[in-house]
Amino acid sequence: MNSLQLILTKLRYFGPAWVFASLNIIVGTWVLYIPQVRSKLAIDDAQLGIALFCFALGTLVMIPLSSLIIDRIGVGKTTFFAIVVFSLLFLIPLLMPTYLTLCISLFLVGLSGCLTDISMNALVSDIEQEDTIHIMSASHGFFSLGGVIGAGIGSLIIDYFEVPIMHMLCAVIFVILTNLIIFKAYFDIKGSASKKKKESYDLSLIRPLLGLTIIAFLIMGSEGAIEHWSKLYLQDVIKVTSEKISGFGFVAFSATMTLGRFLGDAISKRFGSLAIIVGGCVLSILGFSAVLASQLVISIFGFGLVGLGFSVIIPELFRLAGKTNGISAAQGISFVAGFGYLGFLLSPPLLGFLSKIDSLQLSFIALLVATSIAMIITFFLKKKEA
Repeated sequence: MNSLQLILTKLRYFGPAWVFASLNIIVGTWVLYIPQVRSKLAIDDAQLGIALFCFALGTLVMIPLSSLIIDRIGVGKTTFFAIVVFSLLFLIPLLMPTYLTLCISLFLVGLSGCLTDISMNALVSDIEQEDTIHIMSASHGFFSLGGVIGAGIGSLIIDYFEVPIMHMLCAVIFVILTNLIIFKAYFDIKGSASKKKKESYDLSLIRPLLGLTIIAFLIMGSEGAIEHWSKLYLQDVIKVTSEKISGFGFVAFSATMTLGRFLGDAISKRFGSLAIIVGGCVLSILGFSAVLASQLVISIFGFGLVGLGFSVIIPELFRLAGKTNGISAAQGISFVAGFGYLGFLLSPPLLGFLSKIDSLQLSFIALLVATSIAMIITFFLKKKEA
């Protein structure tokens, strides 16, 4: 719990961690309204998958630009401006009257979301190295906490909002105001990217980062899929009709991910990154098996178990990428995140098409297989390290 204590007692650490939470407060609120957006525009799962593909496409376009922006204006300034723009842009998708405009708006949101994600991770990585501390996992815990706030509290109050945009507007105002209070704690941090010799963003980086990039591709793809499809899974496969209850899958996923990430830094220091990535994959495989049982309580428990397993994987991948020799934190993280976002890019339409072929149950079987492959690759990396 030492990392959590550090974050809660020093604004220099809490400021960046709250950006993590802010990002997922907005996304968690959006997730609640995905079924309504689908119904409003009269689209099927495959079309919804393509719309989510546009969101991820925006992230992919921003990846090669993110380290350049961070290097030019500094990691602290980039982090603050990116979260503000991201929050404001996410008001647009809920207002779009046509499928085409929905896709365009999600692409724009994806651009700012990617920049926020990479800059905040680079910010924490730089602070870790400057202060010789471990707060990456706990910072990702705040990301998951944001999901609990956005989707969890949002599920409880959703009936009080007659139109989705009012709910989202409240979330946006809350996020921007809270960040305005604390942003000065990290705003002037330049980051390692501005101190090191500029390196080209090219495929020569794939050799030292190969294993990490493949795991990120599989796990971030699965994580994004759960975020966008868990509520529809409970509605379409388990036949849950309540708007509140159908959001509990993602709430359970976010809650256990929060817990795991708050504990993750201490576990990482004791067992090492690769060991806990293997353990996380094992827990997630068991969780997906429970989800596929298609019984309400067991499936919600399964989502929670997957969240606990996933909680430690991405923070450790980013930690390892940020410490790779000869590569700046911003560049290492952006490269690994790039492959992760590529997985995120492919998973929404893939799950949509698999759902159209059979059902969302087939889609979640694919996520089970992806997690199993990630575990096997980690075994090879651990053997190589030994």
